Amino acid sequence: MDIQAVENYIVEKLQKNLSPTLTYHGFHHTLDVVNAALEIAKAERIEDEESLVLLKTAAFYHDLGFITTYRGHEEEGCRIAHLTLPAFGYSLAQIEKICGMIMATKIPQNPQNHLEQIIADADLDYLGRDDFWPIAHSLYEELRQREMITNLEAWNQIQVKFLSSHQYWTATAQRWRKPQKQQYLDQLNEMIRQ
Repeated sequence: MDIQAVENYIVEKLQKNLSPTLTYHGFHHTLDVVNAALEIAKAERIEDEESLVLLKTAAFYHDLGFITTYRGHEEEGCRIAHLTLPAFGYSLAQIEKICGMIMATKIPQNPQNHLEQIIADADLDYLGRDDFWPIAHSLYEELRQREMITNLEAWNQIQVKFLSSHQYWTATAQRWRKPQKQQYLDQLNEMIRQ
């Protein structure tokens, strides 16, 4: 498995082909998820090399489907993974594990194993971080560009519903992110009440 070649391939693909209107799901988000996944994996004591390479690969591929479609981008990412990863030395069994991780980021999340839980938590790591507000606003802008949201009031209600139903899967993310996520939920509820 040539993870460096995968990284080079993904960086080039995303930088060339992602729409500039993807203010949330841009290249920066992919890098953020890669970093968060590796940090969570370390804290969760994932140490075997293959698992870490598969996790990192899945994090790089998880939003690659956005280069061709908005809805169903996870399935498209898996399709591209099946087409491209054999050339980078990945077996079919490894690609299936990667696709499981990619699909674990689909909302509503339903991870089936520890690595899938890690990437699911990494994908929504920002919900409990200091940069929540600017990142949430970038998602609002992306959805507004696609006429999937009308105004900030509606957006705040969607966020309340989403944060209320969201859960972190790993003990690490629950410890690191859950308390601050609850604070943001409280603030959003207060904004709606006013």
